[in-house]
Amino acid sequence: MTSSPAAALDFLVHKDDLKTVRVASALSEGEIALRDGEVLMRVDKFAFTSNNVTYAAFGDAMSYWHFFPAPEGWGRIPVWGFGDVVASRSDAARVGERFYGYFPMSSHLVVWPERPSPAGFSDGAAHRKGLHPVYNQYARTTADPGYDPKREAEQMLLRPLFITSFLIDDFLADNAFFGAKSVILSSASSKTAYGTAFLLHRRKAVGVVGLTSPSNAAFVQRLGCYDRVVAYDDVKALPVATPTVYVDMAGSGPVRAAVHGHFGESLKHSCAVGGTHWDELGGGRDLPGPKPTLFFAPAQIKKRNADWGAATLQKRIAEAWLAFLTPVAGWMRIVEGRGPEAVERVYRDMLAGRAKPDEGHILSLRA
Repeated sequence: MTSSPAAALDFLVHKDDLKTVRVASALSEGEIALRDGEVLMRVDKFAFTSNNVTYAAFGDAMSYWHFFPAPEGWGRIPVWGFGDVVASRSDAARVGERFYGYFPMSSHLVVWPERPSPAGFSDGAAHRKGLHPVYNQYARTTADPGYDPKREAEQMLLRPLFITSFLIDDFLADNAFFGAKSVILSSASSKTAYGTAFLLHRRKAVGVVGLTSPSNAAFVQRLGCYDRVVAYDDVKALPVATPTVYVDMAGSGPVRAAVHGHFGESLKHSCAVGGTHWDELGGGRDLPGPKPTLFFAPAQIKKRNADWGAATLQKRIAEAWLAFLTPVAGWMRIVEGRGPEAVERVYRDMLAGRAKPDEGHILSLRA
């Protein structure tokens, strides 16, 4: 961490063409004026994964662009990271405190803390009022029982994705896997798919099949939690009579059509989660089998908070997370990059599908 003043930078993505990006610079850190009640955080570092490509691909449909306003036609992709308070006009956060939460791909963020507690606060900025509160929370690192300063990278890269994985696994189990005997995960090398496969494999209630590109097949197989790994072009090699659930992390229209077309009525549920194949996004009209249904993680959180209580839900997630960290340490390599050029390079690699599945990227716009 550095305490020196810095220019404020935003990494902007054109909403209608994700390949078009620019870095905007405006005020310096010391020139950002705060109103009473506001806090300025310097974004120290953030993770960037294929899940963030999904945020951009579904920016309008799922309101991801709404979290951090940008100039007309442009968007700031949300990322998970750590920020340090560099100026404060609120009693909720003191200068020097460090928080974990949802940040833009920017160097700075102004928040309006509300509902403060020893654990942290929620951003009450007007543009975030209608958005799900799960994404508006900022956790004070000194009060987070799951925080380990030596494992910040794993927390940024995997904890938000693993929570989604936990909820997908829980949703399927809660619905008795819709009567299926097999679960297929597309984009099987992605970290959300891996977490889901890890949890499904532990249950031993269904077979776990990974769909992936030929170049990633060996890596996916080595993860040890997929019972079978199949290339996208080989969907027809899967037994057509097996009752199956499709969990779609890729969002590819052609792959979805191939899965639905092959299994037909044997497909018991089609769960749309991500958009890693953002350039092949397709709908679910006129497909054989069940209509693809968008999985919305906050809905499952709400259900389990009602069923179990928030404390029990968090305890179960924490137990699963700790179990998950052990195998992760054996294959994931942390790669750090600083400055606008490094951020753009990783972004374009992820967008083009060139990122290596065994790498976890930690970035900062500040050089």
